[in-house]
Amino acid sequence: MTYTISNIARSKGDPKVLHSGPSSLGASDRMARALGWYSIGLGLTELFAAKRITRALGMEGKEALVRAYGVRELGHGIVSLSPDKHLGLWSRVAGDGLDIATLMTAMRHDNPKRDNVGIALAVVLGVTLLDIIGAQGTTARHSRPRGRPRSYRDRTGFPQGVQAARGAARDFKVPPDMRAAPALAAVSNRAPQEKARPH
Repeated sequence: MTYTISNIARSKGDPKVLHSGPSSLGASDRMARALGWYSIGLGLTELFAAKRITRALGMEGKEALVRAYGVRELGHGIVSLSPDKHLGLWSRVAGDGLDIATLMTAMRHDNPKRDNVGIALAVVLGVTLLDIIGAQGTTARHSRPRGRPRSYRDRTGFPQGVQAARGAARDFKVPPDMRAAPALAAVSNRAPQEKARPH
């Protein structure tokens, strides 16, 4: 499917894409992408089905809070799909903590939907574990090593020393395809002078 779309966008003379090489995405990157899309799906559900969610959990009257959590989930998802995916996943971990705290308030004895809340808590705890694993993996994969920056003061463009480089190009022969360059330069230099000359 991706190849078909790519080939449609190419110009007539461009070569066709037959297959691609191995992906540069690691397992943690793929997990971040999956969790990002999951976050977007959950966010849309919380935005548009807030009443159903609160009714199923015995949390009627908290629809505005669920919608706010939906907007938050959309933000988590967008950042998790961006190059800063580790920030998106860590923000998901923080959001999971908020979800757990909110669900715990519905685990009261007088809630007839307490069993549903227990199932929701188990799901959130499982997703939290995945978020932590993904956040740690992407942070380790994409973070720069800490410590003192490397010093390249002892490096030089002349590995054998400046004296050894002097005169190294004396026996250089100009390739035939470069010999026309001075003639072209002379023509291009002549054009501004002819324009400046009064007629």
